[in-house]
Amino acid sequence: MGGCGVAQDKGACTNTIIVIGAGTMGAGIAASAAAAGYAVALVESAASARERAAAGLTKTLGRLLPEGTAAADAFARISLVESLAQAPPGDLYIEAVPELLDLKHTVFAELDRVAPAPALLATNTSSLAVSEIAKATGRPQNVVGIHFFNPPALMKLVEVVRAEQSSEESVRAAVEFVERLGKVPVVVRDTPGFIVNRVARPYYLEALRAIDAGTADAESVDAILEGLGFKMGPCRLMDLIGLDVNLATTRSVYEATQLERLRPSPLQERMVAEGRLGRKSARGFYDYGK
Repeated sequence: MGGCGVAQDKGACTNTIIVIGAGTMGAGIAASAAAAGYAVALVESAASARERAAAGLTKTLGRLLPEGTAAADAFARISLVESLAQAPPGDLYIEAVPELLDLKHTVFAELDRVAPAPALLATNTSSLAVSEIAKATGRPQNVVGIHFFNPPALMKLVEVVRAEQSSEESVRAAVEFVERLGKVPVVVRDTPGFIVNRVARPYYLEALRAIDAGTADAESVDAILEGLGFKMGPCRLMDLIGLDVNLATTRSVYEATQLERLRPSPLQERMVAEGRLGRKSARGFYDYGK
């Protein structure tokens, strides 16, 4: 294969990517990397999540690589392991665990212990400060944000987040990796919500306010926005992302900015408390049980 796009030194590149977290984002990132020719270790401690990820990877790779045995070959490049200790040494480690700063600090502190010194350490955070996450390591210059969008195997845009401590070499390596996946990297500053999630907050929040006030229902809001050209209305999109994930991002952006117009919606808070998380719980704004 060609250049690795992630090696931090001038030695040989093993083209190995380690993804931590086998949820929707982590599994999608793993599929994208395997489809591009990388060897991938997908790290997930929960056996049930590993089983779901394996089934999802088969479907995703079948869509990405429908020709001949390409999907099977890509799947063979992915190993599902229980811990970082079971993963081989990697050139790039991508953390894709839930949006909790303490949890991400724990992951990066472990990466500091197990990852080879030149490895690029990336977070898929959608809204937390990459500079804060980097403080958990002794090599913050190797840390960048590589923020994929849902579904990561299909969405072309990827935000490459330059933290305060990120070296130019790390940013360049992240950009090259994203390009090798066939995606479009956009280098952004480490600001609350970066570009896309900052811009998207009003898209969700104004819809939530209209529904909570009784101005319109979810179906009407989605129909209006989709009629204006959006691929998915805000409610349908929140159901796809997961209302809990979307709410966590909104909270993070609001806490960082303290802008009243970005305050989380009480309606979304209630729905998450009731377990109405969207597609993954079979019920959100829409009923997926059928």
